[in-house]
Amino acid sequence: MAETTGTTEEFPYDAYMVVVAHPDDLEFSCGGTIAKLGRLGKRIVLVQVTSGNRGTSDRNVKPEEISARRELEQAEAAKRLNVSEVVFLRYPDGEVPHDIKLRGDIVRQIRKHKPDVVITHDGFRPYALHPDHRHVGLATTDAVYPCARDPWAYPEHFEEGYDTWKVAELWFTGPEHPDKFVDITDSIDGKIDALKAHVTQVGDGETLLERLSERGREVAVDQPFEMAEAFKVVQLRR
Repeated sequence: MAETTGTTEEFPYDAYMVVVAHPDDLEFSCGGTIAKLGRLGKRIVLVQVTSGNRGTSDRNVKPEEISARRELEQAEAAKRLNVSEVVFLRYPDGEVPHDIKLRGDIVRQIRKHKPDVVITHDGFRPYALHPDHRHVGLATTDAVYPCARDPWAYPEHFEEGYDTWKVAELWFTGPEHPDKFVDITDSIDGKIDALKAHVTQVGDGETLLERLSERGREVAVDQPFEMAEAFKVVQLRR
């Protein structure tokens, strides 16, 4: 395992939550960053909105079979990244709504796990964007602010033992205008290793290192390090 060069100053918070649409979305979008956080001993929770039950081109594989396989793959990938817990919401792949129920399910997880930082898709990015990514990103944004902090938003959570919670920062992956760049030069290996757990999606992963290293270098082109992942950060509390 490579040593990480991350610092307390770079990552001052202890608890992180990633909310994404499909298994492998975390790894592709921010796997190097999560690998680095895991090596620093940060607490990381993954909220997986769908189980990717349509994630195959094989018409002979039933949706319930592929989703079961992909949940196992995601659990293994999360283990490789030192993710503390994976929560599967099991919404149907390709049919994720941007509605009150999804928002409430995400609010519940925020109140339960109390993350300082929430990472999700940039639902505001224009043009080409998977509808599941867009809806998950927008629902997570609404869940973080204002719903998770407001007592009369989903008050039934109090009966479940979950109080209000204020998230410190919201990080969007794949933004059009990023303002945070994380050096993943020393954690690209962790990103690749986690992605290789997603066999249904990447096969043997033979070309992953070349492709993702190239992408990492493109993102880091104006940065003082070789490879990066980029985010748009919204400050909510200090």
